[in-house]
Amino acid sequence: MQSIPVDTTRLGVLRCAIAPEVKISNSETQEVMKDRDGNPVYTVAVTVRQDRRRISVIEIAVSGEPKNIEEGQILKVTGLTAFAWSMGDRHGISFRADAITPVVGSAAPAAAKGGGGS
Repeated sequence: MQSIPVDTTRLGVLRCAIAPEVKISNSETQEVMKDRDGNPVYTVAVTVRQDRRRISVIEIAVSGEPKNIEEGQILKVTGLTAFAWSMGDRHGISFRADAITPVVGSAAPAAAKGGGGS
């Protein structure tokens, strides 16, 4: 499988759509996928919007649990690589990163507060 480095500076704003979730390698046994070093692999769904185009959502795998990431936060993705894959009639692109971290000062949007007005 050929790896293709991705220039994240050309992807526009990267925002967390779904907080980190552990990746399951076997749905029957619920076995957690691990990297070569034995660390659990997590996925983060990230929205990408480039130059006022439609928003795309990509899932990015990363070794170890990304910390302090919440839905809605702007993210910094380091070492993003794309991999083309195919299995029989199915094919696609998967993404892997060295690290995914929240951008400092980009708190997730606050939940709507209930209650009356003034």
